[in-house]
Amino acid sequence: MYCIKCGVKLADAPNACPLCGTVPYHPEITCQESERLYPEHRYPASQLSPKGALIVTTTVLFLLPILITLLCDLQFNGGVTWSGYVSGALVVMYVPLMLPWWFRRRNPVIFVPCTFVAVGLYLLYVSIVTEGGWFLSFAFPVVGTVGIIVTAVTTLMRYLTRGRLYIFGGAFIAIGGFFPVMELLMDHTFQVEDFLGWSFYPLAALVLLGGMLIFLAIYAPARETMERKFFL
Repeated sequence: MYCIKCGVKLADAPNACPLCGTVPYHPEITCQESERLYPEHRYPASQLSPKGALIVTTTVLFLLPILITLLCDLQFNGGVTWSGYVSGALVVMYVPLMLPWWFRRRNPVIFVPCTFVAVGLYLLYVSIVTEGGWFLSFAFPVVGTVGIIVTAVTTLMRYLTRGRLYIFGGAFIAIGGFFPVMELLMDHTFQVEDFLGWSFYPLAALVLLGGMLIFLAIYAPARETMERKFFL
């Protein structure tokens, strides 16, 4: 404890400052209980958090163009025609961009497949409206396969701390191997008479890239040389 006038350090319970004589406290003065800021059992309503404000604002920004396009479509065309494409595209954008913010723990292992499900449902809607008949024979296997590969990579990257070169290398090889299958699905769905064979170009490139990553993961001296060369 120090004197409030001259700053001299005082004893534990002094009657007065030994230098200037200032009384450090007044025992005869009793402290009164301060008035409560709010009545008992009543507290002010909690304000909206910044995260909540972000969610509300972005949701309104996504819903507003959906509502406007729907009203315009009903006004001029008497039904839902082109507004369905706009609304579906905005919903597909909302799922990966804003839906994770609704949860406290944003786990990409959950929201990555949700994004591909939203894309698949949107393509199903387009196929039904246009009466194309290409969803089950083309869009569903393509979106499903790519979604499985990306979800597997995301899961391994999140829960494994090592072996990322193996993960990316295997992913590139898997995607490259799917290109010929995708070309066959396109030829079958859209009745392409001649087999073009364009899928072998991305197949070769992705297999070489994936193989190089796996080689770097296996052969440590080559990996260290690449790390020094590219400052990794």
